[in-house]
Amino acid sequence: MAVEHNISGTSIIVLAVGVWFLGTFVNKTLPFLRRYSIPVAVTGGLICSLLVAALRAVFDVTIIFDTELRDLLLLAFFSTIGLSAKLSLLKEGGRALLILMVAAGVLLVLQNSTGVLLAMLFGAHPGYGLIGGSVSLAGGHGTAIAWGAVAEEAGLEDAQALGIAFATFGLIAGGLIGGPIAEFLIKRDKLRTSCRANPGGALVDVQGPQVASNPVPEAKTQLLPPLSSALGTLMLLAICVEVGSLVNQLLASWGMTLPGFLTAMMTGIVIANVADALKVELDPVSRESVAEISLQLFLAISLMSMQLWVLADSIDRVLLVLFAQMMIITLFAVAIVYRIMGRDYDAAVIAAGFSGLGMGATPVGIANMNAVTSKYGPSPKAFLIVPLVGAFFLDILNALVIKTFIAMPLIQEAPL
Repeated sequence: MAVEHNISGTSIIVLAVGVWFLGTFVNKTLPFLRRYSIPVAVTGGLICSLLVAALRAVFDVTIIFDTELRDLLLLAFFSTIGLSAKLSLLKEGGRALLILMVAAGVLLVLQNSTGVLLAMLFGAHPGYGLIGGSVSLAGGHGTAIAWGAVAEEAGLEDAQALGIAFATFGLIAGGLIGGPIAEFLIKRDKLRTSCRANPGGALVDVQGPQVASNPVPEAKTQLLPPLSSALGTLMLLAICVEVGSLVNQLLASWGMTLPGFLTAMMTGIVIANVADALKVELDPVSRESVAEISLQLFLAISLMSMQLWVLADSIDRVLLVLFAQMMIITLFAVAIVYRIMGRDYDAAVIAAGFSGLGMGATPVGIANMNAVTSKYGPSPKAFLIVPLVGAFFLDILNALVIKTFIAMPLIQEAPL
């Protein structure tokens, strides 16, 4: 007899934290996971989703996770990015930001071209190639669901389910390839970070050439923020989420739609720059703590709630296309992104983050960078540029690229 069990509320938090500790334990136990900087939330979440699938297959017990908290964590995470994005910092990364934006646009075209060619090779409608391209990979679950519904209305059967499948496996792939890409580049070119954290937590330049260096964790003493700073940060995050929601409602009444995380982050940017203009310092320790916690829990919940059995019918073609896309973005990150971003330690971290946001989502890219920098040292440039490209510009570029491909005669005139 089939049994369905729903997990929600505080149970989600308990399980997500448990999954994170499971991933930490497995990464410490299996050296190759640590060696290739695989995020612990990816490890633990994937193990959990496999166990959930096994429960369903063996005992006919289906576990359904309430993902409302996951969506709130995503809003909180992007709000912290907004609160740290001062215009003065954007000016510092202006040229590099523009270069990475162009690279992102080229990647979107490559993803869709690869998907369309493989779809035609399988004898399928080329529109399915867009689902197996930037719609689901760079776009993620939200874009896959939205464009999948449009594709089904146009006559492409099961496009939405297929998009969810690609987005799901892309999320896993993005978390698996980023660390090894950075590890390869760092060791091949003998790179090291150009800054370090002093005991007070600030970053200082390290003079001298980029030479080989074994990653040795530095002891850090970091004081807890005062209660007023912590509560102030929570208040600002709540304002970002609420104002972002109100902006979305207003835009919806005008017939416009934007992702919720984007408006929350934009609100955070306004707050950060108004505070900067008024010479009001926002507490970075509280903000970074919330960012790390929300990111790790978001990834854990996203991966542990994957319904792998939904993907069983199309697993062979999905994996073949996904493998091709993984090869494309790996070569692109190593041969193109790393080179155009300067061939230094920051460029290696950016390549890891770029592969994550290109295959899964911006939080995956940031988790990749976290895993690398926690081992080899900080990279402020990477953490400035990659989130801005992923959160601000990637969705806009993706929409333009998708619409351009859809308008092509190759897709418009193909028989359904």
